[in-house]
Amino acid sequence: MYLFVRDEDALLGFIVYFPLGNEMRLENVAVDPTVTGRGIGKALIKFCEEEAKRLGLKSIQLYTNEKMTENLSIYPHLGFVEVARRTEDGFHRVYFEKAL
Repeated sequence: MYLFVRDEDALLGFIVYFPLGNEMRLENVAVDPTVTGRGIGKALIKFCEEEAKRLGLKSIQLYTNEKMTENLSIYPHLGFVEVARRTEDGFHRVYFEKAL
């Protein structure tokens, strides 16, 4: 599943997510750098959370690269808890989960 946020002809952000077992996997969220700080990313993640609740899922899971230091502080602010760090396919990944 995915959701795009547009303003006239410009793509401002998008999110990609899908249910996997009892969890919602948040695969990707991106916001145009020219509109960061306007709450678009937060709204996209909230949309994913509401969809997970609607489906009766128990949590949302995601990972980010440890080099994405901004993400490492944003996700806990949105209620996600770091649950693991692993190196996979040459990437240092940080895993987060949010119980619903």
